[in-house]
Amino acid sequence: MISYRTAIPAVALVLASGLVSGCAGSGDTGPARPSSSAASAPAGPAASRDRAAKDLAQVERRYHSRLGVYMLDTGTGRTVTYRAGERFAHASTFKALAAAVLLKRSTDDELNRVINYRASDLEDYAPITKRHVGEGMTLRDLLKAAVQYSDNTAANLLLDQLGGPAGLQKALRGMGDRTTRTDRTEPALNEAKPGDPRDTSTPRALGTDLRRFVLGDVLPEGRRQLLTHVLRGNTTGGPYIRAGVPSGWKVGDKTGNGGYGTRNDIAIVWPASGSPIVVAVLSDRGSKDAASDDALIKDATKTGLAALR
Repeated sequence: MISYRTAIPAVALVLASGLVSGCAGSGDTGPARPSSSAASAPAGPAASRDRAAKDLAQVERRYHSRLGVYMLDTGTGRTVTYRAGERFAHASTFKALAAAVLLKRSTDDELNRVINYRASDLEDYAPITKRHVGEGMTLRDLLKAAVQYSDNTAANLLLDQLGGPAGLQKALRGMGDRTTRTDRTEPALNEAKPGDPRDTSTPRALGTDLRRFVLGDVLPEGRRQLLTHVLRGNTTGGPYIRAGVPSGWKVGDKTGNGGYGTRNDIAIVWPASGSPIVVAVLSDRGSKDAASDDALIKDATKTGLAALR
């Protein structure tokens, strides 16, 4: 088991020089950034960078976890990055990307088409799909079940429509994401074994994908609005990024959890004033049966936003 307690201080010193800046670079091979003012925005003060590195390293130590953070203020181009180019198991956060790709590909008639499935298709966690065995569910409702309730059966049915995990990965590659891997279905993809690149991504890649779908021009306006509505209606995100933003801010997110203490949340956040903020917080711990700590995502969100703004 890796001891993050002893390794983190040295890492924090290395990361400090690029943690808060006007560009998103951290050396990973993730997707190219969408065009924005980020490339020409001035770097943040050195003191702010140093403080953010120290504060996020303290959060990491406090929870005995490995923490990855990517935040982008889409109005100013300023970013907070901490292990933003490191791979983490994405767990159920992929469901937001699968839903978005289907919204891009599907006609209204296809979204309203009923997908049939059997009781034998149900996974252990199927809070919505288990109610509709025999009658089936529309693709539109499966999208909502997968994103808003993290229903694993619904997610696998979405993957079926995309040609399996390989089909989703191909779609992501087609929009410029060279990092995210989708190799298995639910629940196997949540294994999250350290060093296994399957079903992994980086905070930067996931955040960039979500930004493209929700705020970019990958989807037509009506579908962007639908995806935003679905993400804002997520029922699983209360203790995470939503708990780390100021009162009155709106959040559309997708959570994920898995083995080795994996706990993730990716979101678009709408402040009470100002432009939307992209937030991706991924985490894991060093041992197979480690429990995740919900407060880690909340505290990392608070810490990153304080440095960003």
